[in-house]
Amino acid sequence: MAVKGLGKLDQVYDGSNLRVAIIHARWNKQVIDALVSGCIKRLKELNVKEENIVVETVPGSFELPYGVEAYSKKHQGFDVFVAIGVLIKGSTMHFEYISDATTNGLMTVQSRINKPVIFGLLTCLTEEQALCRAGIDEGKTMHNHGEDWGAAAVEMAIKFSA
Repeated sequence: MAVKGLGKLDQVYDGSNLRVAIIHARWNKQVIDALVSGCIKRLKELNVKEENIVVETVPGSFELPYGVEAYSKKHQGFDVFVAIGVLIKGSTMHFEYISDATTNGLMTVQSRINKPVIFGLLTCLTEEQALCRAGIDEGKTMHNHGEDWGAAAVEMAIKFSA
């Protein structure tokens, strides 16, 4: 199973003037916690001040689009939003419906709020895949994708925020 990251950034980014909101689902807590921690770690490495990083929760991944949009309206001044969720395929069509709805919802929200929304939704076939992508399945090829989302947030906010 290949697990790759964002790769090298195209330039040096300084996020010291950015405000970042991380909105995350509460399902699959172990994986979510690792992804959120990885995202915050990378944001700080790119000079985003701790006091300018806000973390808020929603019940599940399906609620991420509404959560991001509602938070952006209620709390002004954020440059970028990172939506983090984890979906693990089960034996019903639920996975496909929620994956598709959440993906489309997040794409729509960023156009409506005119701010970048980083797509931090893991869509995994197994729990093992989710653990690997959160960097917490020892003995496997691991990479914490939360770190990639933190880097993407800084890049997108600096390049494209209004």
